Amino acid sequence: MDNSWYRELQKPSWAPAEWVFGAVWSVLYPVIIGVNIYIVSLLLRDKITWLIALPFWLNIFFNAIFTPIQFGMHNNALAFVDILFVLITIVWAMAAIWPHAEWVTFAFLPYLIWVTIVTVLQLMITIKN
Repeated sequence: MDNSWYRELQKPSWAPAEWVFGAVWSVLYPVIIGVNIYIVSLLLRDKITWLIALPFWLNIFFNAIFTPIQFGMHNNALAFVDILFVLITIVWAMAAIWPHAEWVTFAFLPYLIWVTIVTVLQLMITIKN
């Protein structure tokens, strides 16, 4: 995907370098998100209901559509709404799984912190452009 459009956008001075995004997402997806979704899927078999797993699946959906919205459609406002849904579903998922597997909630903390930073960044990009 051509990122030249993104490079031209006005960003706050604290915006991470482009390579940071790739590095962080490369760790978050397989290690934190992937493993936790797998564990939640295992718990779904006999310990939790699909309603508890729902925010995890919604989170994957909203996360997956961010890149096409931001870099395909070049729609900053819609990308902000989407990343806000990613953030909301993280918090929802953490609260939903807490009574059943507290450690999954703690394992999601780096993801929550990163997406909070990305959400504020996307808001600033939307405002500046």
